[in-house]
Amino acid sequence: MKPVRPTARRGPWRLALALLLAAAFAALTVAPAQAAAYRYWGFYQQTDAKWVFAQKGSDQTTPKDGSVDGWRFAVGDTSSSRLPRATPTFAQICANTPAQSDKKRVGLVIDFGRSADSADGATPPDPEAVCAVVATGATSTDVLRAAGDLRMEKGLICGVAGYPASGCGAEVKDVSAEAKAPDTAVTLTLPTASASSTPGATSPDTGAPAVATTTTTGSSTGTTIAYVVAALALIALIAFLVARSRAARKTSA
Repeated sequence: MKPVRPTARRGPWRLALALLLAAAFAALTVAPAQAAAYRYWGFYQQTDAKWVFAQKGSDQTTPKDGSVDGWRFAVGDTSSSRLPRATPTFAQICANTPAQSDKKRVGLVIDFGRSADSADGATPPDPEAVCAVVATGATSTDVLRAAGDLRMEKGLICGVAGYPASGCGAEVKDVSAEAKAPDTAVTLTLPTASASSTPGATSPDTGAPAVATTTTTGSSTGTTIAYVVAALALIALIAFLVARSRAARKTSA
C-alpha cells in the first residue's frame, strides 16, 4: 500500500509559487517601460574632467572662476542623458584669455546636438567653446549669453544663439532610431581670444581643434535592477519545481 502524500503543506508551497510567478511577471513587465522623452537643452557642469547633470537651474547656479559649464541640445528622458560630446578643460578653453580684476572666467561648451535631435531634421550649428569673462556674481545663464542671444520661456532655456528657432521642451512621443543611436565623436574648436563680458556677445575667433571623446546615452539602473529581480525570481522558481519533483518521486516510491 502506497503512503498517502501529505496535503497540509500544499497551501504554503502554492502561495510561494504564486508569489514567485507574480514577481517575475511584474519585473519583466516594468523593465521595458520607457519614460517620456523631451527635446530640450540639458545643463551640465564639469567635475574631474567629466560632465555631471546640474543639480540646479542655470539661473540659480553661480559658477566659480575656473569652472566649466556645458550645454547639450538633444532628445532625452529621465532614464538617460545626452552629454556634451566634448570635455575640454578650463585650461584649454581659457588658455588665451587673461584674467581681469573684479571679473571671473568660466569655460563654456555648447553642443547643439545632431540633426536627429532636431524637430525637423535641420543641421545644427557646430559645437563650440567660449571663455566667458563675466561679473563675479554672474549666474550660469549670464555665462551662456556669451554664446549668443537666449530664447527663454518661464526661466527655461529654449534657444541658444538662434537654435532652435522654435519650440521649448516639447514632448517627443516617437523617438527615431537615429535619435536613440549612440553619440559619435566630434571635433571642437577652442577659442584663441577672450570673449566679451557683455551679455549677448558672439563667440571669439577660433584656433586649433580639440578632438572630443565619444559619449553615449546614460543607462537606466532601474531597468537593470528589474531584469535582475526577474532573473532571480525565475531561478528560484526553477529550483522550487526541481525540488518539488524530487520530493514527489521519493514520496511515491
